[in-house]
Amino acid sequence: MATNRTLTIIKPDAVANGNAGNILQKITDAGFKIIAMKYTHLTATQAGKFYAVHNARPFYGELVQFMTSGAVIPAILEKENAVEDFRKLIGATNPANAADGTIRKMYAESVERNAVHGSDSDENAMIEGSFFFSELERF
Repeated sequence: MATNRTLTIIKPDAVANGNAGNILQKITDAGFKIIAMKYTHLTATQAGKFYAVHNARPFYGELVQFMTSGAVIPAILEKENAVEDFRKLIGATNPANAADGTIRKMYAESVERNAVHGSDSDENAMIEGSFFFSELERF
């Protein structure tokens, strides 16, 4: 079931480099409405739970370490066809393969330090949104 909502996380690299404002502006310029947003630091336990789907992969430990290395800004975004449209806006995981004008092409440092997270499905958007924003009655 499409929810027209998705989750993004502006990652520690983009926050530390002062790119959060530019990224948020690009998101709103693309027609997304920010429903919820906060500035936070993830603990290793929180990052481990959020990325548990990757716990058998060789990069899991580095991912958890990176996501706890500084502040992050998770936000729930709303727009028709939100998940698909946001995935197009952020670009390929590897910024070298990302299309010009995408967030990752503009702000990512590498595959590992790729500036933003975006949910990959409506189902995951609901799960991930609830992880950060449990106070929302209806994601």
